[in-house]
Amino acid sequence: MPKYHVDRSIEIDASPDDAFQYVSDFTTWPKWSPWLCAEPDAEVVISEDSKSVGSKYSWSGEIVGVGEIEHLRLDPGHLIENEIRFTKPWKAVSAVKFEFEPTTSGTKVTWHLDGSMPFFLFFLVEMTKTMLGMDYERGLKMLKERIETGNVESLVNIRGYESVGPLKMMGVRSSCSIDEIGPKMEAAIKAAYEKLSQANLFEDTEGITVYHHLDMKAKRFDFTSGFLVDAAAETPDGLSSWSIPQISALAVEHTGRYEHLGNAWSAGHRVVFGKRLKQLKVGTFEIYKNDPSKTPPEELRVESSFR
Repeated sequence: MPKYHVDRSIEIDASPDDAFQYVSDFTTWPKWSPWLCAEPDAEVVISEDSKSVGSKYSWSGEIVGVGEIEHLRLDPGHLIENEIRFTKPWKAVSAVKFEFEPTTSGTKVTWHLDGSMPFFLFFLVEMTKTMLGMDYERGLKMLKERIETGNVESLVNIRGYESVGPLKMMGVRSSCSIDEIGPKMEAAIKAAYEKLSQANLFEDTEGITVYHHLDMKAKRFDFTSGFLVDAAAETPDGLSSWSIPQISALAVEHTGRYEHLGNAWSAGHRVVFGKRLKQLKVGTFEIYKNDPSKTPPEELRVESSFR
């Protein structure tokens, strides 16, 4: 079977012993899981002894599938070795490892997985590596925030299908790698604001980003970021426009820090793929419901629309 390896790291302001103690306790996992945000009502069962060799964490849900993970080796302050066993959507067994390395400002935590795919899914290996890597990055960000602050400022609400539109937006179209998306989007919104203001078209309205295409293999986004405008407004030079009629779309709301927006995106896409729904032909989009310059990060609201 085709084999693959994924690993991601993050630095946490905590000692290796403290970081190890937190990660080795399965009761903490639902608080920083990058998958349960897609299905918070999934059944989770944890061994009564949650942090010893032989302890298990299992899950079962329509979207997250079915499986379990077991502690095989615990080396306090240094290493956790687990075995993860998937039952649905297909059967597989993989090795999972966490390494804890001291740094000058805390601990470097590295999350590894060594897995394999069924032969008939060999063409999904690269996409799986990319998607799992993004999941690990989201999980490590939440782990870091949870250990350092005691909380994770990210709440995902899958509201279901709702009517949205008609909408019209104007903005700057751009493309970039996944790692560049934050700064590129910020620059696009700033440029759109300046051009709309010069054309006397800017009102106190909501920001929006439309994602036209995502190339998972190349890890690149094609998007337009800007603002909602009146349907009759003419597009100034240097800006792109996008519009939709009234449609029905899967609505996913995220409340919290923008750096955790990937939780809403992952949840939306998992629902779409898990239930085999069709993607929006007009592009998936997100609307920023409040102004980040006037709103505390934990209260920022973003509504994303998926088919």
